[in-house]
Amino acid sequence: MKIIVNGKEYEVEKGISFIQFLKNNGFNPKDYVAIEINGELKDLRYKLEEDAEIKLIDKKDKRALEILRHSTAHLMAQAVMELFPDVQVGVGPAIENGFYYDFYKEEPFTPEDLAEIEKRMKKLRKKNFPIERIEMPKEEAIKLFKEKGQNLKVELIEEKSGDIASLYKQGDFIDFCRGPHLPYTGYINNFKILYSSAAYWKGDENNLQMQRIYGTVFFEKEELEDYLHFLEEAKKRDHRKLGKELELFLISDQIGPGLVLWLPKGAFIRRKIEDFWVEEHYKAGYELLNTPHIAKIDLWETSGHLSFYKENMFPPMEFDNMEYQLKPMNCPFHIAIYKSRMRSYREFPIRWAELGTVYRYERSGVLHGLLRVRGFTQDDAHIFSRPEQLQEEIVNILDLNFKILRTFGFDNYDVYLSTRPDKYVGSLENWERAENALKYALEKQGISYEIDPGEGVFYGPKIDIKIKDTLGRSWQCSTIQVDFNLPERFNISYIDKNGEKKQPIMIHRALMGSFERFFGVLIEHYAGKFPLWLAPVQVTVVPVSEKYLDYGQNVFEQLKERGIRVKLDDRNEKLGYKIRSAELEKIPYILIVGEKEANNKSVSLRIQGVGDFGEMSINELHDIIQEKIKLKAIDYNIKKEVID
Repeated sequence: MKIIVNGKEYEVEKGISFIQFLKNNGFNPKDYVAIEINGELKDLRYKLEEDAEIKLIDKKDKRALEILRHSTAHLMAQAVMELFPDVQVGVGPAIENGFYYDFYKEEPFTPEDLAEIEKRMKKLRKKNFPIERIEMPKEEAIKLFKEKGQNLKVELIEEKSGDIASLYKQGDFIDFCRGPHLPYTGYINNFKILYSSAAYWKGDENNLQMQRIYGTVFFEKEELEDYLHFLEEAKKRDHRKLGKELELFLISDQIGPGLVLWLPKGAFIRRKIEDFWVEEHYKAGYELLNTPHIAKIDLWETSGHLSFYKENMFPPMEFDNMEYQLKPMNCPFHIAIYKSRMRSYREFPIRWAELGTVYRYERSGVLHGLLRVRGFTQDDAHIFSRPEQLQEEIVNILDLNFKILRTFGFDNYDVYLSTRPDKYVGSLENWERAENALKYALEKQGISYEIDPGEGVFYGPKIDIKIKDTLGRSWQCSTIQVDFNLPERFNISYIDKNGEKKQPIMIHRALMGSFERFFGVLIEHYAGKFPLWLAPVQVTVVPVSEKYLDYGQNVFEQLKERGIRVKLDDRNEKLGYKIRSAELEKIPYILIVGEKEANNKSVSLRIQGVGDFGEMSINELHDIIQEKIKLKAIDYNIKKEVID
């Protein structure tokens, strides 16, 4: 029997396992993870029964890490079953940066449990169990797991179509799984159990509450160490932690999950962002709207939201024998304003923007600080365009989009163009025009992008922009969507130059996405160290002792009169304690004043995260601060030799 492996032909015995082939032909099996035959991934233990062309999957292949992580999830489940024999085993997929496995256990796993699980995994790894694929009739597999008391596995197998079930066995542990997997547990190394959390069986909150254990694994020890360091840095930047420490926002059980209370400092930053947003939109030719938080349910029937989006909407309310609905979107309101009178072609393009608060029923299991909430304010806009204006309008949106993102320090993006799905509304001509307009705008601006085929929404194609923060994490914020659906549903039109009625094209766009989510991303991006133009307190004055309080008060008053956001730390505490407090508050500039500074009418500057800078006059400091505010500079540093 002949096989071709990575372009080279070999004569092999029928029925030989591929791992044995590797050993027989001078390959090191540990260098490989799986094989690909006819586009399908198979285990290294796969038995060769006919001539085939085979591609070796090594550790550099992007699919290799998923196989490693899936295999490690099974190793973790094996360890859990040995330590906690009564648990019900759920599912254990590979995910981005790691893996998890769900278990039904009445009591949550403790940190001590997780440490024991990782310890047991290491023991099982050393035993180097073969990981073997077994295929059996579906009914036999159901019987096997019933005998083991694993009812959740029985449920999964019963739902499976086809007569044959594939299982994987290592030692005494057996699991229902499609694979592929590594050939031995000994191939698994460089793993770490991270934490556990609650989850629902099959993601349905009406089902059993499971205990989900997360872990991570890499091929190389250095990769694991780098990732664990990344997690530590991300933990320090967690917006929920910093939001509490810096008194920026609050999510209260008394108010309700997913509903944000903006505290004074957070509300101040939000207002500065809003003012900047409004100013830039007026410059770009937008007009601002404000719309209600509720509307009669008929509006949502016309828009199609009740048909397509009902599960994400809060239940309706009844007043005066009419049903009203909390708004999940702003767009139908903008269309209602458009329809308030007949429009002329001379008015186009019409650019309307709104900081509109919307409400969506997100399941409690997915709520996450500011990043996933139930009430949020979209930086929403809708552009009504004539067909021939579409390209230019998208170019303009992109210009404004990247200008705003760059102002906040985001200059690294992943951009996707999502094209027509199988089910869509509108004519093919309009879809082609819209997709070409999106492509034209991206290419004119020299923006690299990937095509996401078939992932447009049913009403039109779109551009999605994912920003990358200082840790390299991607966040979905900006979206630009062309819509043929709502203009048709609401039957909106304009009078063209020939006096005929025409239907405009509608563009939906959000640049930040939502203030809540964007603010959460900013907290983590800046690690709480907001740029001077956003910082609620820009400067704190710290007298060396009570003896210099009067001079400290004088410095405070001078800066306050010049419009600097300043506070005076007049507490009777040691200097080091007050400096440390200011550092923890992430105040950009700390001004230390003592005898030398009082005599010289100066201040000694300490820069947040940098260290001691040296002595300077109040006028110098004021000019530096104003210049940084004017430029909306991200960093605090000053171009002068830093003294540490």
